Amino acid sequence: MVSRSRGSRLLRVALALAGGAALLLAAAAAFTWWWLERPLPLAAERAEVSIEAGTSPRDVADAWVAAGVRVPPRLLYEWFRWSGQARRIRAGSYEIDAGTSPRRLLAKMVQGEETLEQVRFTEGWTVRQLRAELARAPHLRPTTARMSDAELMAALGAPGVPAEGHFFPDTYAYSRGVSDLTVLRRALGAMEHQLAAAWAARAPDSPLRSPEQALILASIVEKETGRAAERALVAGVFANRLRAGMPLQTDPSVIYGLGEAFDGNLRKRDLLADGPYNTYTRAGLPPTPIALPGLAALRAAVRPEPTRALYFVARGDGSSAFSENLGDHNRAVNQFQRRQR
Repeated sequence: MVSRSRGSRLLRVALALAGGAALLLAAAAAFTWWWLERPLPLAAERAEVSIEAGTSPRDVADAWVAAGVRVPPRLLYEWFRWSGQARRIRAGSYEIDAGTSPRRLLAKMVQGEETLEQVRFTEGWTVRQLRAELARAPHLRPTTARMSDAELMAALGAPGVPAEGHFFPDTYAYSRGVSDLTVLRRALGAMEHQLAAAWAARAPDSPLRSPEQALILASIVEKETGRAAERALVAGVFANRLRAGMPLQTDPSVIYGLGEAFDGNLRKRDLLADGPYNTYTRAGLPPTPIALPGLAALRAAVRPEPTRALYFVARGDGSSAFSENLGDHNRAVNQFQRRQR
């Protein structure tokens, strides 16, 4: 039988141990809280990591350490696991700076707060210009560089569709490391959506017979318009010419047909040389769009301003002079064009 004095000693030892354990637990909890809120030490001002779908939490921790986070990877992994959110980390591209704590790092990945890049496609660009801009876009995986335009459209699920004009001009944000096909697929889908909406709102007397014709005319309107306020009037002139069976006689289409042979000076011989894009020698629309039309050009093409004008000529200040007959047009040409030569 244990004596009363010995039992008291054992009780005091047990209480002391329990108190010590409690102190250790409290200290551990305090350290954990302190560590979770402190900025992570970095090897540089920023650290970047791209997480692929299916990456394990342990590999995510390893990736951050490899990117310059100066803590043991096991410590990061244990934090991810202990938080209960390790399996909620989303794929994407992430960037942290020197003020980011472990708690904030995990929150960024769980909430999908990716570091995004942007690429801008501008109204009036050709697909060649678009693809050149895409090649310059930062942190975009170039999978289409060696594809022809036809191969590109097939890869996008639109075989046989011309690449020209079928991508909506806009600013597109993307995650670092994604394929350029991802951006192009969005631009293609955006144009399909905007074109369908414009076509559904077309004027009842439109001479256009299909959404593709609307896209072609919109691309011409985009290239011919110097002032936004005149888009619908320019479209009205072309609509009148289409109804009358007159050639559109639009220089941008001829220039497009010349391609790299165009040296910046459109000559009379260029206007006389027949070809599919020569709208002086051939009536109707060219076979494809000639540029990326914006939303305003799409809307103008399908709902042009009612007008009796059949001609217009640039005044030299970005605006145009519109005429209903050839005589007035020739006088406008003499006034605004030939005086400049």
